[in-house]
Amino acid sequence: MERATPFTAVSGRGYILLGVTALVAAALAARTSTAAAWLAVWLVELVVAAVIAILTTAQKARRLGMPLAGGSGRKLLLGFAPVMMAGGALTFALARTDNAALLPGAWLAVYGAAVVAGGVFSIPPVPALGAAFLTLGIATLLVPILPGNAMLALGFGGLHIVWGILIARRHGG
Repeated sequence: MERATPFTAVSGRGYILLGVTALVAAALAARTSTAAAWLAVWLVELVVAAVIAILTTAQKARRLGMPLAGGSGRKLLLGFAPVMMAGGALTFALARTDNAALLPGAWLAVYGAAVVAGGVFSIPPVPALGAAFLTLGIATLLVPILPGNAMLALGFGGLHIVWGILIARRHGG
């Protein structure tokens, strides 16, 4: 029975907080003078966002009496993690070969694919969020006039905040 139940412990409040920290990261990254400093800001944001996501999801799961490591939570992680690992390798390869300008689109698209893959085992807004990220990432990659840092702010900031509000209102926080 637990395996058929969608993972409902995705935290809307956590998504809102992720969005706020991403907007701060975008503002800080916009003030950097080198590609390495820009990348460092966003990598710190990755760690901050991961910690926030884990803590707020664990908190909501405890409140709901839902195990993180079993059933749908485990499936969500098994769908999400491999795609994110591929994104990490892609980040390293693009940064190492001086193709950092492609990182914003790649990050948005990869994160979107990871959220769609993991979100299949969650509530309906989660894969829809992934599709929005994937679309934004593809647009960022294919329309090179779109400023990468602004697109990261729109995606990791704006989309997380909008979906966070939706999830918090409709799915209990």
